[in-house]
Amino acid sequence: MRRPIKIFDWYILRGQLAPFFFGTALVVFLFLMQFLINFLDRFVGKGLSIWIILQLIMYYLASMVVLAVPMGVLFSTLMTFGNLSSNSEITVIKASGGSLISMMKPLFLFGIVLTIFLFWFNDYVLPESNHQAKVLMSDITRKKPTFNIEPGQFSSQLTGYTILARKVDSMSGKMTGVTIYDNSRFQTQLVISADSGYIRPNPSYTKMIMTLFEGEVHQSYTNKPELYRIINFEESEIRIGIEDFAFKRTDEELLSRGDREMHISDMEEVVRGLDTNLRQRWNDLKNNLQNQMDFLFSGIGSYKTYAGFSYAKVDSLATLRLNIFKNSELQLDYFKNNIASNYSIISTIEKRRNTYIVEIQKKYAIPFACFVFVLIGAPLGIVIRRGNFGISALLSLGFYIFYWVFLIGGEKLADRDIASPVLSMWLANIIIGAFGIILTIRVNRESFKIFSFKKKKKLSDNPVN
Repeated sequence: MRRPIKIFDWYILRGQLAPFFFGTALVVFLFLMQFLINFLDRFVGKGLSIWIILQLIMYYLASMVVLAVPMGVLFSTLMTFGNLSSNSEITVIKASGGSLISMMKPLFLFGIVLTIFLFWFNDYVLPESNHQAKVLMSDITRKKPTFNIEPGQFSSQLTGYTILARKVDSMSGKMTGVTIYDNSRFQTQLVISADSGYIRPNPSYTKMIMTLFEGEVHQSYTNKPELYRIINFEESEIRIGIEDFAFKRTDEELLSRGDREMHISDMEEVVRGLDTNLRQRWNDLKNNLQNQMDFLFSGIGSYKTYAGFSYAKVDSLATLRLNIFKNSELQLDYFKNNIASNYSIISTIEKRRNTYIVEIQKKYAIPFACFVFVLIGAPLGIVIRRGNFGISALLSLGFYIFYWVFLIGGEKLADRDIASPVLSMWLANIIIGAFGIILTIRVNRESFKIFSFKKKKKLSDNPVN
């Protein structure tokens, strides 16, 4: 009996691989198209090289892979077991001594391997990719668009210069009827007019070189209006710095890392520091509350200053209580503001702590979805008895939307300190996993027919006596 089962294990596993890679690649492609549609306007007109754009896409691909792999697992599992069911191969495997649990064993192993891989990818590759993507996107955003002259329009793209060209030859770049207003010099104004000219960057793209022909320079001074000069030229060359137009890479160490750019160990260290800070804040709040209560109601202790009031040492407790009573209203205001300020700080620290805990739990929960989707995909594929692309893709999309609604909604609630960070990240896995276990037990016992509609008997079907 053992030999046929092993053959079927390899058969099921081989049938899983092709749909998995296809489904994962398809989801990555869809995410990539969405990325290009959302960010394409940031690249156009900035003169970026293809290599820079490819680098940015490669960095963002890491986050796309994390989202695509679990969906690829669900899609491939549905197709594999749907095909086995529709081709009656499930019956053959059961006749060979197998069961649904034994058929799912190779896919359980497949899901565990992917879970481990995706966890490693989430913790080591994804944070670095996210950080590199943020640095590169910051550099791209900071870069100015490629310099361009529109005919008949003033251009102020070059700092300190305003350029007007009446005509521009789009093929040669030759400008005709050029007027340049140079305001880059202190207390000196230059107006340059030329019959024609060209404007091009130097090879290193650090200078813009303007070559002008047949023109004149009008020079005036703001502090000496009586001085005015006109200089004629046949050919003149002006060099203008264009550092803002050149693409510069920022040192990645200069930008701080957010929670999505940190490893689990780094975030756990931050959480420990925040926990220590929280304990200290709560202790300070508790001690402050106790001191305020003693001051307001008991009059115990020797207080010299509170809430901006000075109290000399008193000979009797009655005198101290009388002073407390006289200033009780102001003291209560001070007490209320002090408590509100401390609580606000504590709330801010707790929200920041929850943000890091959410990100830590997400790095565990998303990889574990690979195992959960195997658990739900196998029995569901047998129930629907179809392994075609459309049904598998539709069911995968439905479960995936359900999963991400819970994950994203849970993240928002946890960040606002409304729900537990751990439960928020694991609730989708718990619900889908529980449904998968129940469905697996029913299908294994062949009680999944409850999902199908029973055909009603017609009166004509009864034998006539």
